[in-house]
Amino acid sequence: MSTNAEKVTELRERGNECMRASNYAEAVLHYSHAIKLDSSSPQLYSNRSYGFLKLQHFYHALEDANEAIRLDPNWAKGYFRKAEVEFATKHYEDALESYRCASQLQKDPTLLECILRANKEMMRQNKVDQQTPWVAAGIGLILGVLVVVGDAVLADEPMLTHPVLQSIITIVFSVLGLMLGYCYRWYIKNQRKALLEPPIDLLGESEAKDGAAEGEEKATEENAQEETRSHTRYSKAQARYRYKKGKS
Repeated sequence: MSTNAEKVTELRERGNECMRASNYAEAVLHYSHAIKLDSSSPQLYSNRSYGFLKLQHFYHALEDANEAIRLDPNWAKGYFRKAEVEFATKHYEDALESYRCASQLQKDPTLLECILRANKEMMRQNKVDQQTPWVAAGIGLILGVLVVVGDAVLADEPMLTHPVLQSIITIVFSVLGLMLGYCYRWYIKNQRKALLEPPIDLLGESEAKDGAAEGEEKATEENAQEETRSHTRYSKAQARYRYKKGKS
């Protein structure tokens, strides 16, 4: 038991050394080997979460942070790791909540600074999200006015001479700008969500095939065993029959 604990400690120290040397991929490997030996340590998951964060593998970083919280809900570092991942992926509202959970468990000035930083970024992001469609609508309105002015100044025979038609052109451009602004905001929000989505499992199909092959192999073995048992029963019955026949 002590040997196993010593091995875990050695792997964790190697991982820490790699993190200090900015060898994040190697550090993650050391932490992963340590977790195989001791999967009940929230510290190991926290360290690996930090390594994944440095590698910008945000989904895995968040998964490890959540696992650290599950293993020890009263440990502030787990919530801090979760908040760091959420902040890095611009989920500032979630990061603010996680920082607050960590601060409630451990009074640390650094956590208070993180809370203020997350709150500031959240307010800035909300302001940008609200203004984006209207800024785009304003740009569309300006383009519409430029079209009308350009038609009046540059065209030999202006087509947009009627005030109603000019108004319609500017309104159409403004509405188009507003719609593009909403689309852009939707795109940005989905980009943020995509950062925390699980990566595509390129080996899923091959694993399914391997599983099917294993299932077929297992079924073949069971059939072979069943045939062997049937053969064994038949041989015993045949032996008894011959024994009785010999006695008679």
